[in-house]
Amino acid sequence: MGPHPAVAAIRLAVRRVLHDVLNEHSAPRTAPHGAPHSQPLVLVACSGGADSMALASALAFEAPKLGVRAGGVTVDHGLQPGSDLRAADVVARLGALRLDPVESSAVRVGREGGPEAAARDARYAALDAAADRLGAAAILLGHTRDDQAETVLLGLARGSGIRSLSGMAAASGAGGRYRRPFLQIDRQTARTACLAQSLPVWDDPHNTDPAYTRSRLRHEGLPALEKALGKGVVEALARTAQLSRDDADALDSWAAQAEATVRDAAGLLECAKLFALPPAVRRRVLRRAAIEAGAPAGSLFARHIEEVDRLITGWRGQGEINLPGRVVAQRQGGRLVIRQG
Repeated sequence: MGPHPAVAAIRLAVRRVLHDVLNEHSAPRTAPHGAPHSQPLVLVACSGGADSMALASALAFEAPKLGVRAGGVTVDHGLQPGSDLRAADVVARLGALRLDPVESSAVRVGREGGPEAAARDARYAALDAAADRLGAAAILLGHTRDDQAETVLLGLARGSGIRSLSGMAAASGAGGRYRRPFLQIDRQTARTACLAQSLPVWDDPHNTDPAYTRSRLRHEGLPALEKALGKGVVEALARTAQLSRDDADALDSWAAQAEATVRDAAGLLECAKLFALPPAVRRRVLRRAAIEAGAPAGSLFARHIEEVDRLITGWRGQGEINLPGRVVAQRQGGRLVIRQG
């Protein structure tokens, strides 16, 4: 008798990602202490919740069959009493799955961008550090189709354009370090897989705390949409993410090619040539220039780019535009200058 259908689904999703990692990292890798490893190391980022525990169990099952070393990392955000004990419990669970190496990383969450963004930034910084230290080829994240739908709705609410609507990529980070095998799998399937395998899971109280935007969206917003529009909203939003990502990738490629054609010999952006570009391409050129000047990508919103764009399309002698990261944009003699203020 084969595995439960939910277990089979998550294992297949992980197997496909591991095949990709093997194809991309076929050359021998070097361990932190200098000993060569012919087997790439893949880590799972695990909070102890149903999604990441299902992912960890699938990785533990599939990795040995493919000659992949499998480990795990849990991040202690320190935001709740006893979080250190919770992290230690997750480490023990991962060890029981025979993942190795396994470690916990304690972080200090700041305040910039709000509590959710600050926790996310701290978490990814810790995961990056762990991957670098352990020489990992990839880190698996347990984001599901439901998470993708929530991300698309949040992007829609921010009005940040098509890139925001494209949600989370299946591979992201430096060199595609982060992999999300479950973007086509719903949250309930992951939970069912844990039940079928008698895996203990921890439900983070923050996930039901109405103080957090994503929690309100999950427990109030999406159910209201499904009540008004019928079932299938989550699947439709996930499809929207993929279609938007394809469009955004094409426009980004166009903008990268166009950027070289709108700069003068000194490398400054020429306003007349920018004006001739399609708006979607021009705004991408402006965003790229702002980021290159030091504006943090995560803090650079559509309204910022629209203000800079008006220096091109609605020039009336206005002054410099202040952007995140102490970057300023101003028009000078037919040129657009974007620099640190």
